Amino acid sequence: MERLSRRQFLKVSAATLAGSSVALLGFSSSEAVAEVRQYKLSRATEVRNTCTYCSVGCGVLMYALGDNAKNAKGSIIHIEGDPDHPVNRGTLCPKGASLLDIVHSDARLKVPEYRAPGTDKWVQISWSDAFDRIARRLKADRDANFIHKTAEGKTVNRWVTTGFLAASAASNEAGYLTHKIVRSMGMLAFDNQARV
Repeated sequence: MERLSRRQFLKVSAATLAGSSVALLGFSSSEAVAEVRQYKLSRATEVRNTCTYCSVGCGVLMYALGDNAKNAKGSIIHIEGDPDHPVNRGTLCPKGASLLDIVHSDARLKVPEYRAPGTDKWVQISWSDAFDRIARRLKADRDANFIHKTAEGKTVNRWVTTGFLAASAASNEAGYLTHKIVRSMGMLAFDNQARV
């Protein structure tokens, strides 16, 4: 192999960069790819959603066949990255690309479960029972550990024995409301999955 001079290396690098940037100038096959996608999923219902795996918050397009109103059970048949989403612009990591397998997994939990102390069996409970149980435990802990004043008499109104971790896949509005609710209870240990 010939040795390149510095000048030749810079010329080759510039030519490679220019050649790889041709797609940005409008010479890509995006129209052909879009036509294939529309044909393949022409009868499916498209829904935009957010990937739930990590704190990045990539946008996904979910396609479902069937209509519950017409006695045909809806089923998700395809998931892909959302090309209009500002975070991932249509790309997905391997975990996000496997979302379809997670949706149809037999091991996926769809109802709350409870395991009593000292047992090894999980029992399904209703959503209303799960929310009541969580609310009772939070209230009991807050009543027992809420700090109104410091030893010097300064009012602090804080609750330090319980923390809250918010989901990164939630919208800004949901995050704002979650923050207001958690802080109004006096909870100090509050973080978001996006920082974890």
